[in-house]
Amino acid sequence: MQAAQREEYNHALEYALSRANSLQIPLVTVFCLIDRYPLANSSQYRFLVEGLQEVQLSLQKRGISFDVFRKNPKRLIPTLAEEASMVVVDRDYQRIQRDWRTSIAQSIECPMHQVETNAVVPIQTVSQKEEYTAGTLRPKLHRVLEDYLIPLRKQRTRVKSEGIGEEGIDFTDVDRLLKEIKFDNRISQDIRIKGGTSQAKKGLYQFISHDLDVFETLRNDPAIDRLSKMSPYLHFGQISPLFIALEVQKVDSLGTNSYLEELIVRRELGMNFVFFNTHYDKFECLPNWAKESLEVHSLDDREYVYSYKDLEQGNTHDPYWNAAQREMVLVGKMHGYMRMYWGKKIIEWTESPSQAYEICVKLNDTYELDGRDPNGYAGVAWCFGKHDRAWGERAIFGKVRYMNDKGLKRKFDINAYVDRIAKLSN
Repeated sequence: MQAAQREEYNHALEYALSRANSLQIPLVTVFCLIDRYPLANSSQYRFLVEGLQEVQLSLQKRGISFDVFRKNPKRLIPTLAEEASMVVVDRDYQRIQRDWRTSIAQSIECPMHQVETNAVVPIQTVSQKEEYTAGTLRPKLHRVLEDYLIPLRKQRTRVKSEGIGEEGIDFTDVDRLLKEIKFDNRISQDIRIKGGTSQAKKGLYQFISHDLDVFETLRNDPAIDRLSKMSPYLHFGQISPLFIALEVQKVDSLGTNSYLEELIVRRELGMNFVFFNTHYDKFECLPNWAKESLEVHSLDDREYVYSYKDLEQGNTHDPYWNAAQREMVLVGKMHGYMRMYWGKKIIEWTESPSQAYEICVKLNDTYELDGRDPNGYAGVAWCFGKHDRAWGERAIFGKVRYMNDKGLKRKFDINAYVDRIAKLSN
Protein backbone atom coordinates (compact mmCIF):
# COMPACT_ATOMS: atom_id res chain seq x y z
CA MET A 1 0.00 0.00 0.00
CA GLN A 2 2.17 2.82 -1.29
CA ALA A 3 0.23 5.22 -3.52
CA ALA A 4 -3.30 4.62 -2.16
CA GLN A 5 -2.83 5.23 1.56
CA ARG A 6 -6.37 4.44 2.68
CA GLU A 7 -8.56 1.60 3.86
CA GLU A 8 -11.73 2.92 2.20
CA TYR A 9 -12.48 2.70 -1.54
CA ASN A 10 -9.16 1.03 -2.27
CA HIS A 11 -9.46 -1.33 -5.25
CA ALA A 12 -5.96 -2.73 -4.70
CA LEU A 13 -6.74 -3.57 -1.07
CA GLU A 14 -10.10 -5.16 -1.88
CA TYR A 15 -8.61 -7.17 -4.73
CA ALA A 16 -5.80 -8.41 -2.47
CA LEU A 17 -8.34 -9.35 0.20
CA SER A 18 -10.50 -11.22 -2.31
CA ARG A 19 -7.48 -13.27 -3.40
CA ALA A 20 -6.47 -13.96 0.20
CA ASN A 21 -10.03 -15.01 1.04
CA SER A 22 -10.22 -17.36 -1.92
CA LEU A 23 -6.99 -19.03 -0.81
CA GLN A 24 -8.05 -19.03 2.86
CA ILE A 25 -4.84 -17.23 3.90
CA PRO A 26 -4.14 -13.94 5.75
CA LEU A 27 -3.42 -10.61 4.06
CA VAL A 28 -0.42 -8.55 5.14
CA THR A 29 -0.25 -4.88 4.11
CA VAL A 30 2.97 -2.86 4.04
CA PHE A 31 4.00 0.77 3.51
CA CYS A 32 7.62 1.82 2.91
CA LEU A 33 8.59 5.17 4.45
CA ILE A 34 11.58 6.45 2.48
CA ASP A 35 14.29 8.65 3.99
CA ARG A 36 15.31 11.63 1.86
CA TYR A 37 12.45 11.37 -0.60
CA PRO A 38 13.37 13.93 -3.30
CA LEU A 39 12.56 17.50 -2.15
CA ALA A 40 10.12 16.30 0.54
CA ASN A 41 9.99 18.39 3.72
CA SER A 42 8.98 17.64 7.31
CA SER A 43 5.46 19.04 6.88
CA GLN A 44 4.77 16.66 4.00
CA TYR A 45 6.11 13.73 6.02
CA ARG A 46 3.89 14.71 8.95
CA PHE A 47 0.78 14.85 6.76
CA LEU A 48 1.66 11.42 5.34
CA VAL A 49 2.23 9.79 8.74
CA GLU A 50 -1.01 11.22 10.13
CA GLY A 51 -2.79 9.41 7.32
CA LEU A 52 -0.91 6.16 7.95
CA GLN A 53 -2.00 6.18 11.59
CA GLU A 54 -5.63 6.12 10.46
CA VAL A 55 -4.91 3.34 7.98
CA GLN A 56 -3.46 1.13 10.69
CA LEU A 57 -6.45 1.60 13.00
CA SER A 58 -8.95 0.97 10.19
CA LEU A 59 -7.22 -2.18 9.00
CA GLN A 60 -6.89 -3.53 12.54
CA LYS A 61 -10.68 -3.36 12.86
CA ARG A 62 -10.90 -5.57 9.75
CA GLY A 63 -8.35 -8.08 11.02
CA ILE A 64 -5.70 -7.04 8.50
CA SER A 65 -2.14 -6.33 9.62
CA PHE A 66 -0.48 -3.08 8.56
CA ASP A 67 3.19 -2.29 9.08
CA VAL A 68 5.38 0.64 8.10
CA PHE A 69 9.06 0.05 7.33
CA ARG A 70 11.81 2.60 6.85
CA LYS A 71 13.23 0.60 3.97
CA ASN A 72 13.34 0.84 0.19
CA PRO A 73 10.52 -1.31 -1.25
CA LYS A 74 12.88 -2.73 -3.89
CA ARG A 75 14.80 -4.42 -1.08
CA LEU A 76 12.03 -5.07 1.44
CA ILE A 77 9.17 -6.49 -0.61
CA PRO A 78 11.14 -9.31 -2.30
CA THR A 79 12.21 -10.49 1.17
CA LEU A 80 8.65 -10.42 2.52
CA ALA A 81 7.38 -12.09 -0.65
CA GLU A 82 9.48 -15.22 -0.08
CA GLU A 83 6.63 -16.58 2.04
CA ALA A 84 3.81 -15.07 -0.04
CA SER A 85 1.38 -16.67 -2.49
CA MET A 86 0.93 -13.35 -4.30
CA VAL A 87 1.99 -9.70 -4.13
CA VAL A 88 -0.54 -6.98 -4.96
CA VAL A 89 0.61 -3.39 -5.51
CA ASP A 90 -1.30 -0.19 -6.14
CA ARG A 91 -0.39 1.88 -9.18
CA ASP A 92 1.49 5.16 -9.43
CA TYR A 93 2.58 7.03 -12.52
CA GLN A 94 5.89 8.72 -11.83
CA ARG A 95 9.43 7.59 -12.45
CA ILE A 96 10.58 6.54 -8.98
CA GLN A 97 7.39 4.67 -8.05
CA ARG A 98 7.19 2.88 -11.38
CA ASP A 99 10.82 1.81 -10.96
CA TRP A 100 10.01 0.33 -7.54
CA ARG A 101 7.19 -1.79 -8.93
CA THR A 102 9.13 -2.95 -11.97
CA SER A 103 12.09 -3.95 -9.84
CA ILE A 104 9.90 -5.86 -7.39
CA ALA A 105 8.13 -7.74 -10.18
CA GLN A 106 11.50 -8.85 -11.54
CA SER A 107 12.80 -9.91 -8.12
CA ILE A 108 10.05 -12.16 -6.75
CA GLU A 109 9.03 -15.73 -7.51
CA CYS A 110 5.30 -15.43 -6.86
CA PRO A 111 2.83 -13.56 -9.12
CA MET A 112 2.51 -9.79 -8.74
CA HIS A 113 -0.68 -7.95 -9.66
CA GLN A 114 -0.90 -4.16 -10.04
CA VAL A 115 -4.30 -2.56 -9.39
CA GLU A 116 -5.13 1.02 -10.32
CA THR A 117 -7.22 2.88 -7.76
CA ASN A 118 -6.13 6.54 -7.70
CA ALA A 119 -7.88 7.37 -10.98
CA VAL A 120 -11.60 7.10 -11.63
CA VAL A 121 -10.90 5.44 -14.99
CA PRO A 122 -7.63 3.54 -15.51
CA ILE A 123 -5.47 5.79 -17.68
CA GLN A 124 -4.59 3.19 -20.30
CA THR A 125 -8.24 2.26 -20.62
CA VAL A 126 -8.89 5.83 -21.71
CA SER A 127 -5.91 6.29 -24.02
CA GLN A 128 -2.78 4.54 -25.21
CA LYS A 129 -0.85 7.74 -25.92
CA GLU A 130 -0.07 11.18 -24.55
CA GLU A 131 -3.09 13.40 -25.15
CA TYR A 132 -2.59 16.85 -26.61
CA THR A 133 -5.21 18.70 -24.53
CA ALA A 134 -8.21 18.12 -22.29
CA GLY A 135 -10.28 18.46 -25.45
CA THR A 136 -8.74 15.31 -26.94
CA LEU A 137 -8.94 13.33 -23.68
CA ARG A 138 -12.47 14.32 -22.63
CA PRO A 139 -14.53 12.41 -25.26
CA LYS A 140 -12.44 9.26 -24.82
CA LEU A 141 -12.91 9.41 -21.06
CA HIS A 142 -16.63 10.13 -21.16
CA ARG A 143 -17.24 7.17 -23.49
CA VAL A 144 -16.35 4.78 -20.67
CA LEU A 145 -16.85 6.89 -17.53
CA GLU A 146 -20.24 5.48 -16.48
CA ASP A 147 -18.77 1.97 -16.43
CA TYR A 148 -16.41 3.04 -13.64
CA LEU A 149 -18.66 5.24 -11.50
CA ILE A 150 -19.58 2.23 -9.37
CA PRO A 151 -19.38 2.06 -5.56
CA LEU A 152 -16.74 -0.28 -4.14
CA ARG A 153 -17.99 -2.76 -1.56
CA LYS A 154 -15.91 -3.70 1.47
CA GLN A 155 -15.32 -7.42 1.96
CA ARG A 156 -15.21 -9.44 5.14
CA THR A 157 -11.80 -10.76 6.19
CA ARG A 158 -12.00 -14.54 6.44
CA VAL A 159 -8.54 -15.19 7.88
CA LYS A 160 -7.21 -12.65 10.38
CA SER A 161 -3.56 -11.64 10.00
CA GLU A 162 -2.55 -10.53 13.50
CA GLY A 163 0.97 -11.69 14.30
CA ILE A 164 1.77 -12.57 10.69
CA GLY A 165 4.87 -11.16 8.97
CA GLU A 166 7.64 -8.90 10.25
CA GLU A 167 7.08 -6.07 12.69
CA GLY A 168 7.50 -2.54 11.33
CA ILE A 169 8.40 0.71 13.06
CA ASP A 170 6.41 2.48 15.77
CA PHE A 171 4.82 5.53 14.16
CA THR A 172 2.33 6.48 16.87
CA ASP A 173 4.46 9.45 17.99
CA VAL A 174 4.76 11.65 14.89
CA ASP A 175 7.13 14.20 16.46
CA ARG A 176 9.56 11.52 17.57
CA LEU A 177 9.44 9.79 14.19
CA LEU A 178 10.11 13.04 12.34
CA LYS A 179 13.27 13.51 14.39
CA GLU A 180 14.46 10.07 13.30
CA ILE A 181 13.62 10.33 9.59
CA LYS A 182 16.45 11.58 7.42
CA PHE A 183 15.38 14.31 5.03
CA ASP A 184 17.24 17.17 3.43
CA ASN A 185 14.61 19.87 3.78
CA ARG A 186 13.69 20.82 7.36
CA ILE A 187 11.67 23.92 6.49
CA SER A 188 8.92 24.92 8.89
CA GLN A 189 5.41 25.40 7.55
CA ASP A 190 2.21 26.23 9.39
CA ILE A 191 0.13 23.41 7.94
CA ARG A 192 -3.45 24.00 9.06
CA ILE A 193 -4.97 20.80 7.67
CA LYS A 194 -4.40 17.35 9.15
CA GLY A 195 -3.71 14.22 7.16
CA GLY A 196 -5.98 11.17 7.02
CA THR A 197 -9.13 9.86 5.36
CA SER A 198 -11.45 11.12 8.11
CA GLN A 199 -10.08 14.66 7.71
CA ALA A 200 -10.42 14.42 3.93
CA LYS A 201 -14.06 13.34 4.19
CA LYS A 202 -14.81 16.08 6.71
CA GLY A 203 -13.39 18.66 4.30
CA LEU A 204 -15.25 17.13 1.36
CA TYR A 205 -18.64 17.27 3.03
CA GLN A 206 -18.03 20.83 4.17
CA PHE A 207 -17.18 21.77 0.58
CA ILE A 208 -20.28 20.04 -0.79
CA SER A 209 -22.51 21.79 1.76
CA HIS A 210 -21.07 25.30 1.53
CA ASP A 211 -19.10 25.77 -1.68
CA LEU A 212 -20.16 23.37 -4.43
CA ASP A 213 -23.07 25.58 -5.57
CA VAL A 214 -20.71 28.48 -6.29
CA PHE A 215 -17.73 26.43 -7.48
CA GLU A 216 -18.30 27.12 -11.17
CA THR A 217 -18.48 30.89 -10.76
CA LEU A 218 -16.06 31.50 -7.88
CA ARG A 219 -13.43 28.74 -8.10
CA ASN A 220 -10.92 31.05 -9.80
CA ASP A 221 -11.23 33.87 -7.25
CA PRO A 222 -8.25 33.73 -4.85
CA ALA A 223 -9.72 36.45 -2.63
CA ILE A 224 -12.68 34.23 -1.73
CA ASP A 225 -11.06 30.76 -1.85
CA ARG A 226 -14.07 28.47 -2.41
CA LEU A 227 -12.09 25.39 -3.50
CA SER A 228 -12.44 21.85 -2.17
CA LYS A 229 -8.84 21.58 -0.92
CA MET A 230 -8.84 17.88 -1.77
CA SER A 231 -5.57 17.88 -3.72
CA PRO A 232 -3.23 17.03 -0.78
CA TYR A 233 -5.47 14.13 0.21
CA LEU A 234 -5.68 12.92 -3.38
CA HIS A 235 -1.91 13.23 -3.76
CA PHE A 236 -1.22 10.93 -0.82
CA GLY A 237 -4.08 8.61 -1.76
CA GLN A 238 -5.86 9.33 1.53
CA ILE A 239 -9.20 9.69 -0.27
CA SER A 240 -10.49 8.03 -3.41
CA PRO A 241 -11.38 10.20 -6.44
CA LEU A 242 -14.15 7.68 -7.17
CA PHE A 243 -15.62 8.22 -3.70
CA ILE A 244 -15.48 12.00 -4.19
CA ALA A 245 -17.15 11.76 -7.59
CA LEU A 246 -19.97 9.57 -6.28
CA GLU A 247 -20.60 11.86 -3.30
CA VAL A 248 -20.63 14.98 -5.47
CA GLN A 249 -23.02 13.32 -7.93
CA LYS A 250 -25.53 12.81 -5.14
CA VAL A 251 -26.03 16.58 -4.92
CA ASP A 252 -28.23 18.56 -7.30
CA SER A 253 -25.89 21.51 -7.66
CA LEU A 254 -24.89 24.02 -10.31
CA GLY A 255 -21.26 23.25 -9.51
CA THR A 256 -21.38 19.46 -9.91
CA ASN A 257 -20.39 19.22 -13.57
CA SER A 258 -17.70 21.87 -13.23
CA TYR A 259 -16.16 20.12 -10.23
CA LEU A 260 -16.24 16.69 -11.90
CA GLU A 261 -14.48 18.18 -14.91
CA GLU A 262 -11.61 19.22 -12.63
CA LEU A 263 -11.60 16.03 -10.57
CA ILE A 264 -11.77 13.58 -13.47
CA VAL A 265 -10.87 15.13 -16.84
CA ARG A 266 -8.22 17.63 -15.76
CA ARG A 267 -6.73 15.45 -13.05
CA GLU A 268 -6.50 12.39 -15.27
CA LEU A 269 -5.03 14.51 -18.07
CA GLY A 270 -2.13 15.13 -15.66
CA MET A 271 -1.78 11.40 -15.05
CA ASN A 272 -1.82 10.73 -18.79
CA PHE A 273 0.91 13.35 -19.25
CA VAL A 274 3.20 11.95 -16.55
CA PHE A 275 2.70 8.35 -17.62
CA PHE A 276 3.38 8.82 -21.32
CA ASN A 277 5.94 11.68 -21.23
CA THR A 278 9.23 10.55 -19.69
CA HIS A 279 10.42 14.20 -19.40
CA TYR A 280 7.33 15.29 -17.41
CA ASP A 281 9.35 17.30 -14.86
CA LYS A 282 11.71 18.98 -17.35
CA PHE A 283 11.57 21.69 -20.00
CA GLU A 284 11.93 18.98 -22.67
CA CYS A 285 8.36 17.78 -21.99
CA LEU A 286 6.84 20.76 -23.79
CA PRO A 287 5.32 20.64 -27.28
CA ASN A 288 7.76 21.70 -29.99
CA TRP A 289 5.96 24.96 -30.78
CA ALA A 290 6.24 26.11 -27.14
CA LYS A 291 9.89 25.08 -26.70
CA GLU A 292 10.94 26.70 -29.94
CA SER A 293 9.01 29.89 -29.27
CA LEU A 294 10.37 30.28 -25.73
CA GLU A 295 13.92 29.52 -26.84
CA VAL A 296 13.75 32.07 -29.67
CA HIS A 297 12.90 34.71 -27.07
CA SER A 298 15.27 33.44 -24.37
CA LEU A 299 17.65 36.37 -24.93
CA ASP A 300 14.95 39.04 -24.80
CA ASP A 301 15.55 41.80 -22.25
CA ARG A 302 13.92 41.22 -18.87
CA GLU A 303 12.91 44.22 -16.77
CA TYR A 304 13.37 42.14 -13.62
CA VAL A 305 15.56 39.11 -12.96
CA TYR A 306 15.36 37.34 -9.60
CA SER A 307 17.48 34.62 -8.02
CA TYR A 308 16.03 31.39 -6.69
CA LYS A 309 16.45 32.72 -3.14
CA ASP A 310 14.57 35.94 -3.97
CA LEU A 311 11.71 33.94 -5.43
CA GLU A 312 11.70 31.42 -2.59
CA GLN A 313 11.41 34.22 -0.02
CA GLY A 314 8.78 36.14 -1.99
CA ASN A 315 11.02 39.16 -2.45
CA THR A 316 9.90 40.61 -5.77
CA HIS A 317 8.36 43.92 -6.83
CA ASP A 318 4.95 42.23 -7.33
CA PRO A 319 2.80 42.09 -4.14
CA TYR A 320 0.36 39.63 -5.70
CA TRP A 321 3.08 37.17 -6.68
CA ASN A 322 4.76 37.56 -3.30
CA ALA A 323 1.47 36.76 -1.56
CA ALA A 324 1.05 33.59 -3.63
CA GLN A 325 4.58 32.43 -2.86
CA ARG A 326 4.16 33.15 0.84
CA GLU A 327 0.86 31.29 0.91
CA MET A 328 2.60 28.23 -0.50
CA VAL A 329 5.57 28.46 1.86
CA LEU A 330 3.44 29.15 4.94
CA VAL A 331 0.59 26.68 4.56
CA GLY A 332 1.69 24.28 1.83
CA LYS A 333 -1.14 25.20 -0.53
CA MET A 334 -1.46 27.96 -3.11
CA HIS A 335 -4.77 28.93 -4.70
CA GLY A 336 -5.09 27.27 -8.11
CA TYR A 337 -5.52 30.45 -10.13
CA MET A 338 -2.55 32.06 -8.44
CA ARG A 339 -0.43 29.02 -9.27
CA MET A 340 -0.94 29.86 -12.94
CA TYR A 341 0.01 33.51 -12.44
CA TRP A 342 2.93 32.42 -10.23
CA GLY A 343 4.39 30.16 -12.92
CA LYS A 344 3.95 32.71 -15.72
CA LYS A 345 5.84 35.37 -13.79
CA ILE A 346 8.76 33.05 -13.08
CA ILE A 347 9.15 32.71 -16.86
CA GLU A 348 9.27 36.49 -17.11
CA TRP A 349 11.73 37.03 -14.23
CA THR A 350 14.44 34.43 -14.85
CA GLU A 351 17.33 34.33 -17.29
CA SER A 352 16.07 31.49 -19.48
CA PRO A 353 12.92 29.39 -19.93
CA SER A 354 14.74 26.19 -18.96
CA GLN A 355 15.93 27.81 -15.71
CA ALA A 356 12.40 29.05 -15.07
CA TYR A 357 11.04 25.54 -15.53
CA GLU A 358 13.55 24.08 -13.09
CA ILE A 359 12.71 26.72 -10.48
CA CYS A 360 8.95 26.17 -10.83
CA VAL A 361 9.30 22.42 -10.30
CA LYS A 362 11.67 22.81 -7.36
CA LEU A 363 9.55 25.38 -5.53
CA ASN A 364 6.33 23.47 -6.18
CA ASP A 365 7.72 20.11 -5.06
CA THR A 366 9.47 21.57 -2.01
CA TYR A 367 6.60 23.56 -0.53
CA GLU A 368 3.27 22.25 -1.83
CA LEU A 369 1.63 19.49 0.17
CA ASP A 370 0.61 18.06 -3.20
CA GLY A 371 4.07 18.52 -4.71
CA ARG A 372 5.67 15.72 -6.75
CA ASP A 373 2.23 14.97 -8.18
CA PRO A 374 1.06 14.46 -11.79
CA ASN A 375 -1.23 17.46 -11.52
CA GLY A 376 1.57 19.61 -10.16
CA TYR A 377 3.81 18.70 -13.08
CA ALA A 378 0.96 19.25 -15.55
CA GLY A 379 0.24 22.63 -13.92
CA VAL A 380 3.84 23.76 -14.27
CA ALA A 381 3.96 22.53 -17.87
CA TRP A 382 0.72 24.40 -18.67
CA CYS A 383 2.38 27.68 -17.68
CA PHE A 384 4.93 26.97 -20.43
CA GLY A 385 2.38 26.03 -23.11
CA LYS A 386 1.53 22.38 -22.43
CA HIS A 387 -2.13 21.43 -22.99
CA ASP A 388 -2.67 24.92 -24.45
CA ARG A 389 -2.59 26.54 -27.87
CA ALA A 390 -0.28 29.11 -29.44
CA TRP A 391 -1.20 32.77 -28.84
CA GLY A 392 -0.07 36.03 -30.37
CA GLU A 393 3.69 36.44 -30.23
CA ARG A 394 5.24 38.76 -27.66
CA ALA A 395 8.56 39.39 -25.92
CA ILE A 396 9.95 36.68 -23.58
CA PHE A 397 6.86 34.44 -23.86
CA GLY A 398 6.85 34.10 -27.63
CA LYS A 399 3.58 32.33 -28.48
CA VAL A 400 2.98 31.03 -24.94
CA ARG A 401 -0.03 32.46 -23.12
CA TYR A 402 0.76 35.59 -21.07
CA MET A 403 -0.73 36.75 -17.76
CA ASN A 404 -0.29 40.03 -15.93
CA ASP A 405 -1.43 41.82 -12.80
CA LYS A 406 -3.96 43.88 -14.74
CA GLY A 407 -5.95 40.70 -15.27
CA LEU A 408 -5.92 40.01 -11.53
CA LYS A 409 -7.13 43.53 -10.74
CA ARG A 410 -9.83 43.36 -13.40
CA LYS A 411 -11.25 39.99 -12.37
CA PHE A 412 -10.85 39.92 -8.57
CA ASP A 413 -10.44 42.00 -5.44
CA ILE A 414 -6.82 40.93 -5.51
CA ASN A 415 -5.81 43.21 -2.65
CA ALA A 416 -8.18 41.24 -0.44
CA TYR A 417 -6.14 38.15 -1.31
CA VAL A 418 -2.94 39.95 -0.34
CA ASP A 419 -4.52 40.98 2.96
CA ARG A 420 -5.69 37.42 3.66
CA ILE A 421 -2.17 36.06 3.18
CA ALA A 422 -0.66 38.86 5.25
CA LYS A 423 -2.84 37.78 8.19
CA LEU A 424 -1.44 34.24 7.86
CA SER A 425 2.05 35.68 8.22
CA ASN A 426 1.27 37.41 11.52
